[in-house]
Amino acid sequence: MKALLHTGGLLLLALASFACVEPEDKPSNVHDLRVLGISTEKPEFIASTCDQTPEAFDELAEELTYRALLVDPAGGGRPLQYTLWACADQSDRTCANEADRALLAEGSTVAGELTLAIRPGAARVSGDKLLLERVLEEDAYKGLGGIRMPLVLRVTAGDEEVYAQKLMVFWCPVVEGMTANVQPVIPGLRVDDAPWPENEPLELSGPGPFVVTADDVSALEENYVVPGLRLQAVNLKEAWEIAWYSTLGEFSLSETGGADFGGQEGRHRVEWEPAEGAQAQEVTFWAVVRDGRGGSSWVTRRARWSP
Repeated sequence: MKALLHTGGLLLLALASFACVEPEDKPSNVHDLRVLGISTEKPEFIASTCDQTPEAFDELAEELTYRALLVDPAGGGRPLQYTLWACADQSDRTCANEADRALLAEGSTVAGELTLAIRPGAARVSGDKLLLERVLEEDAYKGLGGIRMPLVLRVTAGDEEVYAQKLMVFWCPVVEGMTANVQPVIPGLRVDDAPWPENEPLELSGPGPFVVTADDVSALEENYVVPGLRLQAVNLKEAWEIAWYSTLGEFSLSETGGADFGGQEGRHRVEWEPAEGAQAQEVTFWAVVRDGRGGSSWVTRRARWSP
C-alpha cells in the first residue's frame, strides 16, 4: 500500500449497468430485467496504516455486505441466475479475463434485493496473487484516489443478460482527517407535498403530472478529506444524486441533484406522469441515491393509480 503514499486525488465511483435498450425507451421507465442499484456496506475500506503489514491487509480483507437491486417487472417471479466477480481491470466491464478475476458468489434468486456476504479484499487470482495487488498494477494512476477494484455482477433469465459494475475502493490514511464514507440514505419522499408512506400504497388518480420530491438531504451530505497531488489535505463536500424509476409512465428527469462547476446543488424534484391510455394498476417506484464517493442506497414506494 505504500504506492498510495506517492499519489492522491479524488475518485468518483460509478455504477454501470447495460442491457438491450430500445431507442424509444425512457431510462426512468422499467419494463425489463435490470440492476437499478448496487451498494456495499462498508462503501469503502480504509486501513489504519499505509505500511504494508499483514495487519493492514487483514483490515482490507474484512467481510462486507453486497446488495443489488434486481427488478424484473415482466418476469412473473421467474428465477434469476447470478454470478459476482471481482477483477483487476476497470475497463473490463464483464470481468472476461479469467486470469485476473475471482469468483465471489453465484446462485439463483428472484427479483428484489440480492444480499451477499463477500470478502473482495481477500480475493486471489492466478498464481495465488492478491487481487488488490493486480488492481494496483493495472491502474494507470497507480493508486490515485485509492485502489479501485471492479465488482461485476452478471444476471441472466431466459435470453436476457445484464451486467452491472461497482468499484470498491480501498484506502489508507494518506493525509490527516481521512475517514470512511457513511452510506447515504434518503430520509423520505413526498408526492404533491404529502408524505409518501413506506409500507402502504399511495392512492393517485388522474393524468398528473404528480410532483415527487425527496426530503431535504443537505444536512446528511458529508464533508470529507482526500489527498491532493502534493499530499496535502483537500476538503470536499458531497452532492447527492438521485435516480428515479417506475414501472409505469415516466419521470420528467431521470436524475436529480449533484452540483455544477460553481458548486450549486440541484433540487431533488421531479414530475411523474402515467402512460397515456394506461389502465388502473399498482405502480412500483424506486429512488436510488449515490453520494459520488461509492456510497449508494435506495427506497421503494408503491401507488395505486387510476385514470
